[in-house]
Amino acid sequence: MTGEVLVEIYTDFPERLAPKTRVFVGAAHQPLTIRTCRPHKDGLLLTFEDIITPEQVGLLRNQLLYITAAERPPLPEGEYYHHQIVGLNVVDENGQELGKVIEILETGANDVYVVMRDPQYPKNGYTSAGAGSGTELLLPAIPDVVLDVDLPRKTMRVHLLPGLIKEERE
Repeated sequence: MTGEVLVEIYTDFPERLAPKTRVFVGAAHQPLTIRTCRPHKDGLLLTFEDIITPEQVGLLRNQLLYITAAERPPLPEGEYYHHQIVGLNVVDENGQELGKVIEILETGANDVYVVMRDPQYPKNGYTSAGAGSGTELLLPAIPDVVLDVDLPRKTMRVHLLPGLIKEERE
């Protein structure tokens, strides 16, 4: 079909890429409406309204497709989108501040939250190599570690398993 674009699927919800869906393309977030959609190997072949020439299609090559946050599907209880987790303040189960989530590493088993430890946080009784210099703490995103996430308060409460962080002893 004229004007088809092969799209790699990075979403857990490919069904939302249906005809008449408005998406935003590339860093400029160019608004486009999907005209047709059909599966092809591990991806999808999409056409967009008003995109019909090979030159127009070529401009879409290697671009990401986005949807608005309001159109994203809700997740099951206790699951979060990455953008909801990055930036959360992390505290231990006693309320001691540990730092802020700055990145999420996707591993085969589970995600790992990268927590930047602010130089002020070593005063809380915890330390790690280079404490006080803004070191990173790696927290596995598992129920034994992540106790709860409070999005309105922008806080994640965690339980530190032995070996994740060293406690200072006086």
